[in-house]
Amino acid sequence: MTGTVDFLHDTRWEDLPADARRHARLRLLDLLAVAAAGSTTSLSRITRDHAHRHMPSPDGPRLLFDGRRASPPGAALANAATIDSVDGHDGHRLTKGHAGAAILPAALALLDNGADHDLRDLLAALVVGYEVATRAGIALHTSAREYHSSGAWNAIGAAAVAARALRLDSVSTQHALGIAEYAAPRAAMMRAIAHPTMVKDSSAWGAHAGVSAALLAADGFTGSPAELLDHMPEVWDDLGSRWRVLEQYTKFHPVCRWAHPAIEAALALRQRHTIAPESIRDIEVRTFKAATQLTTRIPASTEEAQYSLPFPVAMACVHGELPITLVTAPERANAQLRRIARDLRVIESPELTAAFPRERSATVTITLTSGRRLTANRAASWGDPEQPLTDTDLDVKLRSYALPILGEARTARLDRMLAPVEDAANVDLGDMLTEIVMPASR
Repeated sequence: MTGTVDFLHDTRWEDLPADARRHARLRLLDLLAVAAAGSTTSLSRITRDHAHRHMPSPDGPRLLFDGRRASPPGAALANAATIDSVDGHDGHRLTKGHAGAAILPAALALLDNGADHDLRDLLAALVVGYEVATRAGIALHTSAREYHSSGAWNAIGAAAVAARALRLDSVSTQHALGIAEYAAPRAAMMRAIAHPTMVKDSSAWGAHAGVSAALLAADGFTGSPAELLDHMPEVWDDLGSRWRVLEQYTKFHPVCRWAHPAIEAALALRQRHTIAPESIRDIEVRTFKAATQLTTRIPASTEEAQYSLPFPVAMACVHGELPITLVTAPERANAQLRRIARDLRVIESPELTAAFPRERSATVTITLTSGRRLTANRAASWGDPEQPLTDTDLDVKLRSYALPILGEARTARLDRMLAPVEDAANVDLGDMLTEIVMPASR
């Protein structure tokens, strides 16, 4: 664990390779775009109101796209909930979950304190958090039989970022990591997928636990050693030489990643054959077992829409895209979309299940009313490290997610404020956060 503690405290912006610096900026911009969209959801509003009301602090960090303040643990909870409320944020295949949704809120909770910070401080903290959290997630999913939610391991990354910002000594940092691991929400993820509600991936509670752990350790609270940091040395030995932040995927569609291969196979068929929705008789999707658990067909909430496979595949066939406004308000779905989602068949493929989670694949077969059958396979998704989103893709996503909330001028300013990375030293973090946390109605 000593090497991990040294890494999280000693790594500076100047120490990061160029590709890690670039990915730090991309991660930040992507998470903020998702947070902008998420700020419109009931999940975000309820959690922001809760943090401001029950965890108030007049001098505490600010709530994203809100402007009110809360205590550091409260702000971490609310800001992570805002990001996690729209399932469009980054993730990692081997963790089967998400680091950034907790890491950014944890960093903001301790760096939005009126002190003199520039953008480099935030970006370097993000990279450190991704490196620690991703490895903790890999270690957990390798050692535990159950599939735990992201909060089970991203809490450790959140504690690392918070300990770094608080400049805890080595012993206190180890206690912070141990407290976070012990208090992290090891929630049953498949239960949340079977019954989609606002608890989502527990990243809000992971961020809250991690920040609270560091603050407790700063006051002398002690914790058991963090087993995940000592487990599987091969996961941790390359810390500082292999950059796991480069392995994160970036989502183009705001739904569970497990549905993306089927969505993109359906999109490919629609574009290749110019399929009219009314000509579709039925659809069959063959995919890995975990994806078959995304069973909601006619979602009654955005949470059900995000943890569905039939609904977004039908949306791809009807609209040729996944409009985020339809994901956040699925009650707007037209009759054709509902028909296709209701009748769509999902079948497990043992071969694809065996390849999961390193590979996530799907085969989609569309049968037309004429009897013609069209089939497409998808073994990768847009935004995977092997198939990264282009700058154009990222711009489309930013504008789709943020523009309706922030308006043209503010969206453009946000994009310019974060690029290029080389100018990070000239961006005052307080000024940037003031721009970000302005209420969306301004």
